[in-house]
Amino acid sequence: MNSRYIYCFNGIVKREVLRFFQQRSRLLSALVRPLLWLVVFAAGFRSALGVSIMEPYGTYITYQQYIIPGLCCMIILFNGMQSSLSMVYDREMGSMKVLLMSPLPRPFLLCSKLIASALLSLLQVVIFLLLAQLVDVEIPLIGYLSSIPAVFLIAFFLGALGLMLSNLIKQLENFAGVMNFVIFPMFFLSSALYPLWKMQEASLWLYWICQLNPFTACVELLRFALYGQINLPALATVVIATAIASSFALFSFRPQQSQKRGS
Repeated sequence: MNSRYIYCFNGIVKREVLRFFQQRSRLLSALVRPLLWLVVFAAGFRSALGVSIMEPYGTYITYQQYIIPGLCCMIILFNGMQSSLSMVYDREMGSMKVLLMSPLPRPFLLCSKLIASALLSLLQVVIFLLLAQLVDVEIPLIGYLSSIPAVFLIAFFLGALGLMLSNLIKQLENFAGVMNFVIFPMFFLSSALYPLWKMQEASLWLYWICQLNPFTACVELLRFALYGQINLPALATVVIATAIASSFALFSFRPQQSQKRGS
């Protein structure tokens, strides 16, 4: 019985990994986008948005150092949405129907796809962090290890969020617009690019939007994890958000109904 689960899990992960590496432009765009932000955007705003001493940093840091966790979360966010886009494509092409013919429970199949997406996100984040060393961004060696659970949890949450959106969007051409509508507000209305105390100085209502944005908790969880620390409020927020997004994604997954609407 257990061998069936292992065989199915390995098959789903292998399929997602092969699909990722066959789409070479996907890996290139996943790395070029945050690297441009790190090199160009950070260079332009370094003097204007100087960062003071704050946790978990024990001293003054450069702006490049500050935005690293936010850019890592951006990589995870885009990969999660891209994986959800592929699920919409599989549903339209009929591949999803073949997957669901498996006698294994549907939650196990969907969780396997989310885990495969999380592994790909982890790979991209590691490559990005290694490339960030070229622009004098220093990450403690312990940070690479302590950030693995944080990256995996964040990837699972954002993947579940993307899966929930893919269940609501029935046509492939409509998903790209909705994806952009979700990605950019989540990213810009968070602590990815600027500290929350600076946002509070600019606008109180924007500060509270950023504070309540679950993507802010993802960024802060990874920020502390990269320095071997745990941000308990951020961890609790991401865990709760993951549970909610996963539950909605599971209960809203109705491929038979979407196929009837499309036919």
